[in-house]
Amino acid sequence: MEVSIGYWIGFFAFIVVMLLLDLGVFHKGNEAPTIKSSLLWSAFWIGLAFCFAGWIWGFAGPSYSLDFITAYLLEKSLSIDNLFIFILVFGFFKIDVKYQHRLLFWGVFGALVMRVIFIFAGVALLDKFKWLMFLFGAFLIYTGIHMLFEKDGGTKSLNDSPIMKIIRRVVPIKDDATEPHFLAKVNGKTVATQFLVALLFIEASDLLFAVDSIPAVLSVSQNTFIVVTSNIFAIMGLRSLYFALNGILPLFRYIKYALSIILAFIGVKMVLNESAHYFGWHFQISNIASLLVIVVLITVAIVASIIVDKAEQRRKMG
Repeated sequence: MEVSIGYWIGFFAFIVVMLLLDLGVFHKGNEAPTIKSSLLWSAFWIGLAFCFAGWIWGFAGPSYSLDFITAYLLEKSLSIDNLFIFILVFGFFKIDVKYQHRLLFWGVFGALVMRVIFIFAGVALLDKFKWLMFLFGAFLIYTGIHMLFEKDGGTKSLNDSPIMKIIRRVVPIKDDATEPHFLAKVNGKTVATQFLVALLFIEASDLLFAVDSIPAVLSVSQNTFIVVTSNIFAIMGLRSLYFALNGILPLFRYIKYALSIILAFIGVKMVLNESAHYFGWHFQISNIASLLVIVVLITVAIVASIIVDKAEQRRKMG
């Protein structure tokens, strides 16, 4: 799928306009988004992504449209981990809910820039060194298995993290989080606020997640336009999804296991499909199969979490 520079300019212009409208018009004040508005915004971005997939169908054909949908749903599902990081960071730094949307705006903006750079670099590397597919696949398998048996971290790990230690060495940190500014003056000295530190944690976490998700999405398609647009659509809806699911997200206890299996499955797919290319095998895991695996695993994890949670509540009441 080849697109002219005009399509790239048009797409990024649309994203910039939406970001400006989001911060400057729809969420101009420091107000906590309601669950209703968050659900509507989430539905808007999901609907917009599928409309874009429809445009790709008409422009380049159904196979590219399927690639976009699969890449979008894969990135969307892997982004759920980001939502748990948001909960942890906002809770640890005591960021009031009315300031969280503005902070996430800048977090998402930084994530978009990093993702585009990562994708272009990844596509360029794979184009030159095809064997990297094996390396990416093995890395995803390892990451999935590691995530499956990894213990959940708490506020202690956040407080003792390397990024916090580096920030404390570079600039003093103001513990007060009542004013939504990234920098403040204390006794004539410039200090970092809780908002800046929280933003740095959000950006750092997305950078780490991108190391997993970008290779995974590249297993679906190596077409730069497909990978970039699917990633951006998935990330743009993250804030609304966070505010819509903030209260119930921690109840989905089995989501982590679904995500770990998805990562390992995508890694196996990358290794098998690239091996088929090298050795002339007829067996390959299709993007349709990947799409079904993602949807089924996420659905099963959510349903199982709800069933177990209700069973525990009944035991407590009984």
